[in-house]
Amino acid sequence: MQRHLIAGISVAFALALGLGSANAADKKVLAFVVNGASDFWKIAEAGVKKAQGELPNYNLQLKYPEQAAAAVQQRMMDDLVAAGAAGIMVSAVDPKNQVEHLNKIASQTLLFTTDSDAPNSKRIAYIGSSNVDLGKDAGKLMLKALPNGGKCVGFVGLPGADNARERIEGVKETIKGSKVELVDVRGDEIDQTRAKRNVEDILAAMPDVSCLVGFYSYNTPRIYEVLKEAGKLGKIQIIGFDEDPITLGGVKEGAIAGTVVQQPFEWGYQGMKLMAKYIEGDKSGVPANGIIIVPGKVIDKSNVDDFMASMKAMLKK
Repeated sequence: MQRHLIAGISVAFALALGLGSANAADKKVLAFVVNGASDFWKIAEAGVKKAQGELPNYNLQLKYPEQAAAAVQQRMMDDLVAAGAAGIMVSAVDPKNQVEHLNKIASQTLLFTTDSDAPNSKRIAYIGSSNVDLGKDAGKLMLKALPNGGKCVGFVGLPGADNARERIEGVKETIKGSKVELVDVRGDEIDQTRAKRNVEDILAAMPDVSCLVGFYSYNTPRIYEVLKEAGKLGKIQIIGFDEDPITLGGVKEGAIAGTVVQQPFEWGYQGMKLMAKYIEGDKSGVPANGIIIVPGKVIDKSNVDDFMASMKAMLKK
């Protein structure tokens, strides 16, 4: 999940999806509701846009809550249901505490989850990463970056979200028994200012910290910025998640050991297509357990150029 945040769906994207056309109101609405305003979701937008080109009978929308809060997200979903949305795919802000509301939505329209699952809800399917596996990949990067061990601190947006909890779980499982320790994880509620301040606070409080881990897409750029300002790039290892341009640039220059990326393009593209098929009666794309895993990738200096080229091509579509 670049420095500039997205306040809402872009005009260009809206026009590309045909949201302003006269017959849009006659089409079934499928909405992708994200968990907060972050440039991470631009890649998912590109996937939704591709799906729109293949689903002319649907009106596809990608919605950003103005605040990364469960109540705000819930109100947005209620509004979509009231307006007659045929399906909603959501990255729940706080899945454990949103189950009752998610069940309410699921009783009124087709509900999929993505990015952060809500397995105890009545959602039909989850399409996204195995966050435990992503965490394990990050743990391997930590072990490689710190062969002699060291203290690490993590930073994350929403500590209560399953994607955060599972990534941390994967890291801890991988580094267990080694000399690498994850001694703390600081949350920021997807507040960029707070995210940067958290890193500054750790540098001041822990002069012996060896490694900083950005569990959400914007956390790694904030880590990079703080270490650069402090003159400590290369002295403290950085492990990241996702494909923010600052993160990829840091990997390319060797300041960031590596980043574990997901495929949000596929969440947007495959998710919209699957919901449309499900509505039309074709449920074959949803497995019995309701879980569709889109594998992640580990990006380091050896493959970052190829990955950046593929990202550029993807976002041009």
